[in-house]
Amino acid sequence: MFDTKTATALQSIPVSNNTISRRIEDIASDIVMQVIEQIKLTKMFALQLDESTDVSGEAQVIVFVRYQDCSDIRENILFCQNLQSRTTGEELFKVIDKFFAEGGILWDWCLSVCSDGAAALTGKNNGLMAWIRKKNPKVKWLHCIIHRQALASKRMNAHLHETLNEAVKVINFIKARPLNSRMFKLLCQEMGSEHQHLLLHTEVRWLSRGKILNRLFELRQEVHMFLLEQKSAFSSLIENQDWVCRLAYLADIFDKLNDLNLSMQGFRTDELSLNSKMCAFIKKLEFWLKKVQRNSVSVFPTLDKFADDSEIDNLNTICDCIREHLTKLRDELVSYFPSIMNQDRTQDWIQNPFVEDVTSSSGLSDKLTENLIELASDRALELKFQNVTVSQFWLEVKGEYKELSEIAMSALLPFGSTYLCKVSFSAMSLIKTKHRNRLSVQNDLLIAVSDIEPRFDNILAKKQPQVSH
Repeated sequence: MFDTKTATALQSIPVSNNTISRRIEDIASDIVMQVIEQIKLTKMFALQLDESTDVSGEAQVIVFVRYQDCSDIRENILFCQNLQSRTTGEELFKVIDKFFAEGGILWDWCLSVCSDGAAALTGKNNGLMAWIRKKNPKVKWLHCIIHRQALASKRMNAHLHETLNEAVKVINFIKARPLNSRMFKLLCQEMGSEHQHLLLHTEVRWLSRGKILNRLFELRQEVHMFLLEQKSAFSSLIENQDWVCRLAYLADIFDKLNDLNLSMQGFRTDELSLNSKMCAFIKKLEFWLKKVQRNSVSVFPTLDKFADDSEIDNLNTICDCIREHLTKLRDELVSYFPSIMNQDRTQDWIQNPFVEDVTSSSGLSDKLTENLIELASDRALELKFQNVTVSQFWLEVKGEYKELSEIAMSALLPFGSTYLCKVSFSAMSLIKTKHRNRLSVQNDLLIAVSDIEPRFDNILAKKQPQVSH
C-alpha cells in the first residue's frame, strides 16, 4: 500500500495512449541520433537491408548499419519504414536517401550494401543498387551468403528429389490429420518409442528438413506399422531398402547443411569469416566425394549405421546416387561463390598479420608492405592480437598504422548476410500481431532490437511536466 504522498505522485504520471506513443518515439529518436552521430565521426559505414510484408499486408523495409566506434565495430538498426506504394528499387532508394538527407549522412561514406538477390534490389538499370551507384559508384554490393547457400542446396538429382517428396507426403499424411496424429502417438506409446511425434514439414524452413527426415527415419518401423493399419500405399516405401537408404542419406546431408547454415548466423559476422566457412564446407564436400568414390559412407552416420544394421554388402547403387548429388552440390556452391575457389590470399593479412610470409601475398604497395612487416615483427602487438578480436586489434593500432587499419576496417565492416534483418522481421511478427494489425511498428521495433542505451537524461531535459490546475 502507498501513502497519500506517493499515490499523488503516481497519479501525476501521464500514461495516456498518446503520451506513451510520444515517449516511445522520443526513445527511438535518441537511439537513431546516437548512431548517426557515431557515423558522422568515422565517415565510414556498411548497410544491410531487406524488405518484407507484415501481418497487415504493409511492405516494410529494415536497414541495419555497421560502423566503428573508438574500440570496436558496432552494428545497429538504422531505421524501419513502411513503403506507401510499390516496392521498386527506386522507391526503396527514395526512402533511404530521404533518411540520409535528414540525418546528414553522405553516400560517399558507404562502403557496401548487403541484401538478397531480388530484382528490385539488384536490377542493373532500375534496381536499388543502380540508384545507389549514381550517388557513389564505389559502393560494393554483397548477396547474402546464407541466402546463396540455401539456394545452392536446393538442387538435387531426380531420385533424391522423388524420395524427399515422398517422405514429405508420408509425414503430412500422418501429421496434417489430427486423428491420424493421435492414433500414431498411441501406437508409439504402445511400442515404447523414444519419440511419439513426427515433425511437420513446411517449405519455408528448407534447411530444417534434416531434423524432420531424421525423426521419420528413427520412427520408420512405427510409421510402417501405422501405414499398414491405415492400408496406405505409402507403406511400400518403408519396405524398399533403397528408398530407406536414400532417406538416411538425405537426413545426414541436410543435417550437415543445417549445421553450416547455423554457423553462419549470428551477430557481428563479416564477409571474410563467412567466406572461410563456405570454403571449409566445399573442401569437406570434396573429402566426402573421395570417400563415396571408394564405396564408403562412414561420413554419413545415419546411413552408415543403417547399412551395418541391415547388413547391406553392395552399396554401389546408393553411392552412385550420393556421388551424383555431392558433385552437383559442389558445382552449385562454386557457381554461387566463385571468389572462394580463386584462392585469393590478398586479405589474409587482415585476419592474421602475424602468419609467416603473409606479406608475400598481401597485394599492398611497397610502403604498406614495409609497415606490415614492421607490425608483424612487433612481439607486443602479437601478444595483444591473441587477446582481442580482429576488428578491435586493427582499431587499437590505428594511431601507429593508420593506412593498414583503414584498409583492414574497409574489409571487416561489410555485412556478409541479412541475418539481422531476418531476426528483426521475426521480432516484428511478435510486436505487430493480427490482433494489433493497425500498430505503427517502426519505433517499437527499433527499441526492441537495438542494444544502444537511450540517453534518458537528455530526453527528460527536453520535457516540461504538465501539472493539472
